[in-house]
Formats: sequence, structure tokens, C-alpha cells
Amino acid sequence: MIIAELAIFPTSEGPSVSRFVREAVAVIEASGLRSVTGGMSTTIEAPDLAALFGVIEKAHAAVLKRGAKRVHIDLQIDHRLDKEATIASKLGAIGKG
Repeated sequence: MIIAELAIFPTSEGPSVSRFVREAVAVIEASGLRSVTGGMSTTIEAPDLAALFGVIEKAHAAVLKRGAKRVHIDLQIDHRLDKEATIASKLGAIGKG
């Protein structure tokens, strides 16, 4: 399982970009991939890179469709192969799950 942390937002649309972020989060939530959105990013579980990058591409397209002229994407990926890892297991490991 791949666990990724994604932040995507325009840098060209002034100080408030929540309307763009809402569009991106809606795409992620509609993807069928497990996700948890926090105040600064969304954590996503994906079975493989193709699924992850597919939803990121769709979220990016949604931000552009809303009219953004410049988009910033932060992405961190944890692809653990020695055992099954999930958002819940990572939170459990630090006593938060």
C-alpha cells in the first residue's frame, strides 16, 4: 500500500484559495481511495503509483478548471514493501489510532 500526503493549491489567486482546495478534495473523495483531509493536506492510501498519480492529475485538473493560473503541489510518498501499511496503522504506531 502507498500512503501519500498531498497539498494542492493555486498560488495565483490571492490570499484565500479554499474554493480551489474544496474542488481538489472533492475529486480525491470521489476517487474511491481512502483519504483523510486535515488543515494543511490530505493523506491518501493507494494500491499503486498509477492510482495515486491518477487522482492527483484529476485534482490538478479540477483546480485548473476553476480558473487557477499557477498551481503548487506538495507530495510525500511512503511506499512500504516489508509489511502492509495504512493511515490507521501509521496513526496506531504513534498512539493516535
